[in-house]
Amino acid sequence: MTLYPSRLTLYDSSFPTFLLLAAVALLAFVGCGQRSDTVVSIALHPTKSNIIYLATDEAVYKSSDTGETWTRFEGELTRTRVISLAIDPTLSATVFAGTMGDGTYKSPDGGRTWHQFNAGIQKGTISAIVNQIVFNPRGTEMVYAATTVGVFRSMNGGRNWVERMNGMNEVNFVVSLAIDPQRPNVIYAGTTGGVYRTINGAESWEKKSGGMVAADAKMASMALGVNGLAVDPTNSDVVYAGTTKGLYKSTDQGEHWAKIEGSIQNSYVSAIQMDPSQPSTLYLATSDRVQKSEDSGATWIPKINGLAATSIRSLQISPGDPHVLYVGTNGGGLYRSTDAGESWKRLPLTVVPIS
Repeated sequence: MTLYPSRLTLYDSSFPTFLLLAAVALLAFVGCGQRSDTVVSIALHPTKSNIIYLATDEAVYKSSDTGETWTRFEGELTRTRVISLAIDPTLSATVFAGTMGDGTYKSPDGGRTWHQFNAGIQKGTISAIVNQIVFNPRGTEMVYAATTVGVFRSMNGGRNWVERMNGMNEVNFVVSLAIDPQRPNVIYAGTTGGVYRTINGAESWEKKSGGMVAADAKMASMALGVNGLAVDPTNSDVVYAGTTKGLYKSTDQGEHWAKIEGSIQNSYVSAIQMDPSQPSTLYLATSDRVQKSEDSGATWIPKINGLAATSIRSLQISPGDPHVLYVGTNGGGLYRSTDAGESWKRLPLTVVPIS
């Protein structure tokens, strides 16, 4: 049962009732095929384009040859299910894995070894399902985690986590995070009830869902799932939010939101990416295709040539070459484009033994 295709899958009857009810309430689409063919998260090395990490429904993999062959990680990670991956942008051998109810794991050596880093990342007896991990650009020892029991912050590279939910009175489910690259104390949180914003590094939050969620919405905590956020790196007043009911745009740091109409107005958006070299170019992963805009969201064109699987779960742009994109699908495996989405090629997970 899939709640947020890019982050969170719930299927275990041992989870608390409120999680199961939320999953039923926001069910959008369910992937099919082998568990290794459902790619839930992709992480690309910040400087070495040949290195790719990905998590499927059953394992975590690494490629050092641009996806031609893969190593499957064993050890600690075989005991848990990974649903999010993140690479430290300054110490690129450091990789975090967010798990399905087992907190976070951290590798200091490019995935050779993994250590559990989950002290404090829970609420009472409920362990966090970690949907996303992001690093503060001013110092990557400061790490934030979006989880099903709130936002957590670590000041020591994940060794210890502290809940940071002051002001998030209506929600617990936090699905996505985005840091303003120009003002790193400004962080946006996508939740099951819209968007929240902090201007003080997560010390406190304010709800910023005007135009997105009605002020008097019943069940406001589950009114609108925000699966992905993107901040324009050249003008960080501009923020995009990909949701379960389309794409929204703000031009005033989230104070007001307008829904982008047209061909994507009712799309289930599971991920959003912005071309860092040309922020007017946007890509969306949706439940039935990849969509591209070259005019800041005014118009959209489907980019599906070569994509045999159209239910898109994860999406990443190469940091070194914005023409190179990777998408993970529900049940259809991993695809790569080297021409800015004009065509796609499937990359099988061909596993080679660890030497």
